[in-house]
Amino acid sequence: MRRLADFYRTALVTGASTGLGRALAEMLLHEGVQVWGTARDPARLPVQKGFNALALDLDSEASVDAALAAAEQQSGGLDLVVNNAGYGLFGSFTDRDFSAWQQQLDSMLVSTLRLSHLALRPMLARNHGALVNVSSMAVEFPLPFMSCYNVVKSGLAAFSESMMIEVARTGVIVIDFRPGDYRTGFNQMMQAISQNKFTEGTLPNDRQLRAWSALDANLRAAPLPARAAGDLRRALRRRRSGTVRSGTVFQAHLAPFLVRLIPLRLRRAATARYFGCS
Repeated sequence: MRRLADFYRTALVTGASTGLGRALAEMLLHEGVQVWGTARDPARLPVQKGFNALALDLDSEASVDAALAAAEQQSGGLDLVVNNAGYGLFGSFTDRDFSAWQQQLDSMLVSTLRLSHLALRPMLARNHGALVNVSSMAVEFPLPFMSCYNVVKSGLAAFSESMMIEVARTGVIVIDFRPGDYRTGFNQMMQAISQNKFTEGTLPNDRQLRAWSALDANLRAAPLPARAAGDLRRALRRRRSGTVRSGTVFQAHLAPFLVRLIPLRLRRAATARYFGCS
C-alpha cells in the first residue's frame, strides 16, 4: 500500500504538542511526510527526524502570518494543512464576561480561517493540496456550558462545506474531520483555562458540576487519539473532499444515524438529561 508521502510530501499541523495534534503529526511522520508542527511554546514540541517546530499564537494575526509563511518557505510548498489547534472553555454563557468568549471565537475561528486563506491560495495556484479542518462531533451534538466551542466547531464545519464546493474540479481537497471523545489532556487544559479566564465570575452551580462530571467521565473512558489518526490517514488516502467522523462505533456511526430518526425536541431533552441539566 502506498504511503501518504506519495501524495503529500509536506504538512503543517497546528497544536501539535499534545493530544490529537501530536497523534496526527506522528501518524504523518510514520507515513514519510515532512511535518511542520506548531505550538505557542515551540519548546513543548517533540524533537525527532522529519519534524520541524514552529511558534504559533492564534491570538496574534502577525503570528499566524509568520508561521504559515515560514512553513511554506521552508517546505518549498505545503501539500497538507491540518487546522487542529484550539481549546475548550467551560462555563455558563451569561455568568461570564463576554471577552473570554470573544477571545475563543477570534482565536479558534477567525484565526483558523485566516490561516486557511493563506494556505489555500498557493495550493490552488499549484493545483494540489489538502486542507483538513478539525471540527468536532459537537457540530451534531452540542455540549452544555461550552457554547462558543460549539459555535467555533460548527463554523469550521460550515466553512469546510463551502470550500468543498469552491475547490471542486481542482487538485485541492477539503476534509471536515469530526472527532468525538478521545483520551487526551483536553479536559485538564480546559479546566485550567476556564478557571484562569473566569476568576471574576460566579462559582459553578450543581447543573454545571453534573455536566462537567459527565464530560470528564466520557473522556476518561474514550479511546486513545491514535484511532483518530488512523481515521484521518484513511481519509487522506482516498484523496477526495468530505466529512469524516471519528470515535467509537456509537459516536461516529450509530449516533449520527439515529438522530435523523429522532425529533429535535426529544434530542434536546435526551441531551439535557444525559448531562444532568434537565
